[in-house]
Amino acid sequence: MPKKGIVHSLETFGLVDGPGVRFVVFLKGCHMRCQYCHNPDTWSGEGQEWTAADLLAHVRRYQSYWKKNGGITVSGGEPLLQMDFVTEFFTLAAKQGIHTALDTAGEPFRTDSDYLERFGRLMQVTDLVLLDLKLMDADGHRRLTGVGNENILAMAEYLSAHGKKMWIRRVLVPELTDSESDLREMHRFIASLKTVERVEVLPYHTLGTVKWQALHMPYPLEGVPVPTEEEIRRAERLLHTSEYQTKE
Repeated sequence: MPKKGIVHSLETFGLVDGPGVRFVVFLKGCHMRCQYCHNPDTWSGEGQEWTAADLLAHVRRYQSYWKKNGGITVSGGEPLLQMDFVTEFFTLAAKQGIHTALDTAGEPFRTDSDYLERFGRLMQVTDLVLLDLKLMDADGHRRLTGVGNENILAMAEYLSAHGKKMWIRRVLVPELTDSESDLREMHRFIASLKTVERVEVLPYHTLGTVKWQALHMPYPLEGVPVPTEEEIRRAERLLHTSEYQTKE
């Protein structure tokens, strides 16, 4: 019986989730509890079940949108929590010559042999990994997300060692993820990786607060301002984003 994925929502015309125009599949489930999460409704609860074949058939109805320059991005939530389903979905997409991108925070990554075997199968049919790196400081990362970051950094190193293309993304939140020392440390870490094509600063926004309210959850960052253009440019300089280019 085909394995079914639990889907939160679908976006037919994504412009910020990989190269070109993307069809974005948002999956349910996440172990992180990021204080600035704009999709807390993906953490748990019910979603729509799809088989990989049925989902790809639906996605291909919109293939004229992305043509030769875009493709499919699977995001979340955390797509690695449904890794076997994503592998099956990407395998079918790859057979059709469709570009595949995985948008992940890396938290489920492990280094035991069984997990690496499954992860390796997924990477064989993944063209690009969009990896969110929240913070370098382990204690700060735990306060921000509820989990540590050692396995996430290990995943970045694994991707680099195995030749997998990456875009690194960091959400910039004033007074929370904008410290100069942590940004500089992240730049040093990224510079040690061999396959990073792009580094992006994603400005914190408050559009997700309505979802926290709908879920009757107190929003942890109430009153925290969005970053200014000057703060964004400063973070980009510290992360040396201009030194990274992509081949779109």
